[in-house]
Amino acid sequence: MMNPEQAISLKSPKSTTRIVESSIDRVYLFFVYLFLIICLIVVAYPLIYIISSSFSSSSAVISGKVWLLPVEPTLRGYQAVFQNPQILKGYGNSLFYLVVGTLISVSLTITAAYPLSRKNFYGRNVITALFVFTMLFSGGLIPYYLTVKGLGMLDTRWAMIIPGAISVWQVILARTFFQTSIPSELTEAAHLDGCSDFKFLTRIVIPLSKPIIAVLVLMYAIGYWNSYFEALIFLKTANLYPLQLILRNILILNSIDPTMIKDVRELAERQGLKELLKYSLIVVASAPVLILYPFVQKHFVKGLLIGSLKG
Repeated sequence: MMNPEQAISLKSPKSTTRIVESSIDRVYLFFVYLFLIICLIVVAYPLIYIISSSFSSSSAVISGKVWLLPVEPTLRGYQAVFQNPQILKGYGNSLFYLVVGTLISVSLTITAAYPLSRKNFYGRNVITALFVFTMLFSGGLIPYYLTVKGLGMLDTRWAMIIPGAISVWQVILARTFFQTSIPSELTEAAHLDGCSDFKFLTRIVIPLSKPIIAVLVLMYAIGYWNSYFEALIFLKTANLYPLQLILRNILILNSIDPTMIKDVRELAERQGLKELLKYSLIVVASAPVLILYPFVQKHFVKGLLIGSLKG
């Protein structure tokens, strides 16, 4: 029997082999890194500029002094945002549409996608074809409006949630994930143990489907948070407006008429406040999505890759 010293001496030494890159590889990697750095600057600079402008003074924003860091830092823009009751109301409405709408949409998508992923589900190809048909053809805006009106959802919160509660693309994505990740043998074993289809879905399928659920939550949440067209055609009451529609009304419709203001200084101040308010509103409106994404990012990539495989 070998002693510890002999055992250690028999171990192979750590490999010190180092791959030598050729000059062509180095040039290639240089241009790859250069391209990625340029892409990073192109993507990151507008975001940095908006954030810096939102914390800068209105005079610095108008005069173009803001390039990278805030100039004459101030919170005046954010004070104007949170002192506006319309913005706070719209923020609350958008959060309601996001939470309730995402919950309903994810539930409907999973309950539609899972049966379509099972090979023993009769008529699944026909139903899938009908789903895909709606992606290619639609009745248009007027039938869409008449349908919502006929259901009695005009000027209600449900007009922002129910008509677009399910996305065919998300159903196909989830169906493909279930086909590749939930084997039929697992279903058969559960049925032999007396497990019903609904219990199998809630107790086994959903806990094993966290990546695709994270993808669905993120996509639906972004869609509900950014939606304003449905509010534009279905809502009349201002208390139901989402944040995006209120931002549109403030930044586009409420433009300043120079002929109505004779004082040049007052005109410049109001114009500067408008520009400052614009950047502050962009930051405030983008914050929930930026906060949500890091928590689902690790599941997002995995679920998107698996769900995109052809099944």
